[in-house]
Amino acid sequence: MSRQDLSLAAKLINGGVAGLVGVTCVFPIDLAKTRLQNQHGKDSYKGMIDCLVKTVRAEGLLGMYRGAAVNLSLVTPEKAIKLAANDFLRQRLLGDGTQQNLKLEMLAGCGAGLCQVVVTCPMEMLKIQLQDAGRLAGHQETPASSGCYAPGSATAHECPSATRIARELLRTEGLAGLYRGLGATLLRDVPFSIIYFPLFAKLNSLGFNELAGKASFAHSFVSGCVAGSVAAVTVTPLDVLKTRIQTLKKGQGEAVYSGVTDCARKLWTQEGPSAFLKGAGCRALVIAPLFGIAQGVYFVGIGERVLKGFE
Repeated sequence: MSRQDLSLAAKLINGGVAGLVGVTCVFPIDLAKTRLQNQHGKDSYKGMIDCLVKTVRAEGLLGMYRGAAVNLSLVTPEKAIKLAANDFLRQRLLGDGTQQNLKLEMLAGCGAGLCQVVVTCPMEMLKIQLQDAGRLAGHQETPASSGCYAPGSATAHECPSATRIARELLRTEGLAGLYRGLGATLLRDVPFSIIYFPLFAKLNSLGFNELAGKASFAHSFVSGCVAGSVAAVTVTPLDVLKTRIQTLKKGQGEAVYSGVTDCARKLWTQEGPSAFLKGAGCRALVIAPLFGIAQGVYFVGIGERVLKGFE
């Protein structure tokens, strides 16, 4: 295996480990974000803390990890693709990485966002259904909305699972069912990557240590957290649209959307401009440690150490 292949393999391992650790740490906050973004009409939760408290009371501690299994299963390839694609493109576009070119850095981030959506879209599609199930249980549903995530489903009254939802979507809609909201996912993930990666590179370069040849662990971690928070809050309106579109099962009186434009129009007219920032705080609290952990894993070089053990 060439040095370049080893480098790519190490990046894939680092991205996967970072995703697993990060998701395990922040998943309850991500669940609160999904439920806050989806509630309209009848507000079940006043905020993140209220949502988490009510979730624990109604569903137990494990209720905060609804949908975690599918996320943990797919977050490894998702994070690995995102981080490795950005690094690969940066090397191709910027050579040894010592030069700084904002346009090329943004282009590399754009490419990373485009690559990751192959895994992100179905992962988020399944995760959202499971995360939102507890909120929907508090709604009195109409007969038309009481099915299990798909019209005519035979599993209407069964406990939802990622496997069951995926099987039903594939049966009724084919592969396109798992990629519902693909456009909204692209609209969120591509701008996020365009903002995050150049911003992180700039912040991290401010702490560069010539003796060590890189920034310190603490500086890389904080840079990842700050860049992640800024990017996350910036694209929150697009994340709200994506969440609404990908939610298949609706509560009583909740709107159904035909696409991004229709969702944005209804959100604006029915709930006002503030609805586009629902869950912004939660999203920042989720993304900041996720990318801080990711940059920390890259700093420690877990992937490089694992591969070295096989040499």
